Amino acid sequence: MNTFDEFLETIENSNHRSRTEEILKWITKKYPELNQEIKWKQPMFTDHNTYIIGFSVSKKHLAVAPEQAGINQFLDEIVQAGYDHTKEIIRIPWTSEIDYSLIEKLINFNITDKAECTTFWR
Repeated sequence: MNTFDEFLETIENSNHRSRTEEILKWITKKYPELNQEIKWKQPMFTDHNTYIIGFSVSKKHLAVAPEQAGINQFLDEIVQAGYDHTKEIIRIPWTSEIDYSLIEKLINFNITDKAECTTFWR
């Protein structure tokens, strides 16, 4: 988990830090084939040099960024999970449970959908 250690140290709130670490470790364990990277001061996972999913931390939530295609694909499930969203991010409030089945669907969708992608972004 060395790739993300420095990033995690920047999160002042220990509860936010541990929740962020939890999801990053979960993805690392579930998807060992994905590359861990820090770009634009944010942790993200890539596959064959293309973006799969990334995260950022704010005072009120953990932002999950699966790109707009991922949000559009699972919009109903995002709403059912009780998460707010924009075109590019899903906001998981610090007080909410992480819907790991939704995170898994987002990652699997991007891995499959971007299998032939030759650019970082869609």
